[in-house]
Amino acid sequence: MPIDPYILLLLGTVGLAALFPARGTASDVASGASTAAIAFLFFLYGARLSTREALDGLKHWRLHVTVLACTFVAFPLLGLAARGLVPVILTHPLYQGLLFLTLVPSTIQSSIAFTSMARGNVPAAICAGSFSSLVGIVITPLLAAAVLGSSAGGFSADSLVKIVLQLLVPFVAGQVLRRWIGGFVARHKKVLGLVDRGSILLVVYTAFSEGMVQGIWHQVSPLRLGGLLAVEAVLLAVMLALTWYGAKALRFNREDRIAIQFAGSKKSLAAGLPMASVLFGAHASLAVLPLMLFHQMQLMVCAVIAKRRSHDAQETITVPAPPSASRTAVGTGTRSG
Repeated sequence: MPIDPYILLLLGTVGLAALFPARGTASDVASGASTAAIAFLFFLYGARLSTREALDGLKHWRLHVTVLACTFVAFPLLGLAARGLVPVILTHPLYQGLLFLTLVPSTIQSSIAFTSMARGNVPAAICAGSFSSLVGIVITPLLAAAVLGSSAGGFSADSLVKIVLQLLVPFVAGQVLRRWIGGFVARHKKVLGLVDRGSILLVVYTAFSEGMVQGIWHQVSPLRLGGLLAVEAVLLAVMLALTWYGAKALRFNREDRIAIQFAGSKKSLAAGLPMASVLFGAHASLAVLPLMLFHQMQLMVCAVIAKRRSHDAQETITVPAPPSASRTAVGTGTRSG
């Protein structure tokens, strides 16, 4: 089962923030750089995302509606149901982070990779992930403001202005300029990918530094972390079962069911971390912890599932020759009709 190297980098960043948190002037500089990094991240998201491809995918609208329902309806309902676990299993801040996790859009890259590995409908996975990201830019902050209340800023004018300026405006600017810079972004995909990841590391360092300075990490014990992992394991298992058997009940074929399962059961770390920084401010460190843990868990579990699905596909494709076929015909490669 894969261990995402980026998770190790994130954990290293958390450790760095714990040992050397930014304070005073350094904290102001880090906060300003983090704000700029978030805006740049969403600008790149807008420049990369092909709206035409996402909209073309609407031709397979039943599949995309199903994925969106799993991502932005089923997941949040399960998150709200987990409220009953406070304070016995989860502390309130950890629950807030878990609830935020359920509001984040789906992934693109890993959904495509696992769908391809399992021999599913790859074009559908591409469109589903892209469309989920496109919708999530708008709906995730609004859902967070609605269900998290004051802990994420509520519907105050300040929080909405922050969302618009740091998330929506850069994203729209990237979409508008995509016509001119799309080729450059595509040609320098690897370099800009490193910029992406470096920006997210900066966001994580700033958030966890603020948490250390305010002493909020004293609220988390190993027992609470174990409880969080158990809750997330159940959440992932429920969503994997719901997407697979629910898609079967809706009469999707095998390839579509695979795309629905991998796109509908995942949450995007790349989109969620910057959003949490904007929405939670100084409390972002505890808010992103459940998302970081869930990200690694979904990669490990889905890698195993994708490998098993690929073997199922090979067994389905392999068909023995009919008993009536003659040895001469098979040996010479003779075709009929």
